[in-house]
Amino acid sequence: MRLPTLDSSTLAQLVGLVSDLSLVMDASGVIEDVSTGHTTLAASGCQSWIGRHWAETVTTESRNKIQELLGDAGKADAMRWRQVNHPSPLGNDIAVQYVVVPLGNGKLLGLGRDLEALAELQRRLVETQQSMERDYLRLRQIEARYRVLFDTSSEAVLLIDANSQRVLEANVGAQSLLKDAGKRLVGRELREWLEESSQTEVQSLLRTAMASGRIEMCAARVAGIAAPLTLSATVFRQEGGAQFLVRLVSREAASEAHHDNGTTLAMVEAMARFPDGWLLTDTAGIVKNVNEESMALMGLTSATQIAGQSVERWLQRGAVDWGVLHTSLRQQLPVRHFATEVRTLSGLTVPVEISAVYLARPQPAYAFFLRDLKRRTTGASAQAAGQPHPFAELSQLVGRRPIKDIVGETVDTIERMCIESALELTHNNRASAAEMLGLSRQSLYVKLRRFGIVAESDTETT
Repeated sequence: MRLPTLDSSTLAQLVGLVSDLSLVMDASGVIEDVSTGHTTLAASGCQSWIGRHWAETVTTESRNKIQELLGDAGKADAMRWRQVNHPSPLGNDIAVQYVVVPLGNGKLLGLGRDLEALAELQRRLVETQQSMERDYLRLRQIEARYRVLFDTSSEAVLLIDANSQRVLEANVGAQSLLKDAGKRLVGRELREWLEESSQTEVQSLLRTAMASGRIEMCAARVAGIAAPLTLSATVFRQEGGAQFLVRLVSREAASEAHHDNGTTLAMVEAMARFPDGWLLTDTAGIVKNVNEESMALMGLTSATQIAGQSVERWLQRGAVDWGVLHTSLRQQLPVRHFATEVRTLSGLTVPVEISAVYLARPQPAYAFFLRDLKRRTTGASAQAAGQPHPFAELSQLVGRRPIKDIVGETVDTIERMCIESALELTHNNRASAAEMLGLSRQSLYVKLRRFGIVAESDTETT
């Protein structure tokens, strides 16, 4: 193509149209002028490149590409676009695609295209692909869980196509109940294994389930089984159309399930009306449920004020108390008569006694039982009047030993008992025991050596 000689303004306009960034350089690559096509590149400080070598404006891994572009300038068969990265004051690299064209008189023109839009599209493509892979993995996991539940269920479960009423899938329980050891149940029609007297009622049941979308139940007789079965059906939608989930349960099993359900309801009501407070949390200590007595103890008006929060927040000693409780429960050891204080919604503290157990089913959880010690102390005060004082035997020592010795030995005994109890509660964690007792670690070590609970060398290495 033969082009006429262009003046400077026309050439500048043409360069601005075909590139986002243009550099005028001498033969060695020192930048003499910079022109940008949009504000994004202008804000990156391109004008400060004037007077610097082109290779100094790019990242380390792009400098070899700059040398190749400068060396290939003017070679028609070697001219090609190369991508380089410029460091940005904002911290991210700016990707630009360059080609170098000789201008004559020893000058070079570097034409650059901003690849930020392309890089953004690439990032979005990668993010979309990663999201699809995560969704696919999640579906695989859901399918695996469904398959495990389906195959390990003790009940007979069938998946039946709503149009053809043919069995699509049958679990082990269904194959055992329907005497299908050869696994020929899949593909057969529903009416083939039902007695004729039950077919009309079952067909009516399926139509009702399809119309209502609810779980429908009826009695059905299966060929080869003397006792009638309870058949339940529910409909759900799949890509191929509607399908029925059919469960077959013997009357005895259904009766036991009803009995178990009644027992469960009774337990729920009993726990709700339990005279002491209780909290149900997951294994991380997040509160899931609470009864009325606990809400009254903590000054709450609604269970939503504590649900979803960490039980550690409501314990006076916070992480120390939770660490002691969690250590035992994590090892599936029950906690009994753990004395501490809980915070109320108004900020007050209430002395309580906590017992806790680990629950494995239906999913791992912790159950905490809270007893108000103030109410217990008040109720026991009347009974305490007629009982001997726990330190009444000390009065027998009066006159035999100085009062200073009697008091000193009593204090030492109580102090030793408190330290041993704290070490037992914290599973010999001395840092937690010191915090529980309100002592510094050094003071606790001094008392441990004083009472001979540990050797001096043990505290030095702790």
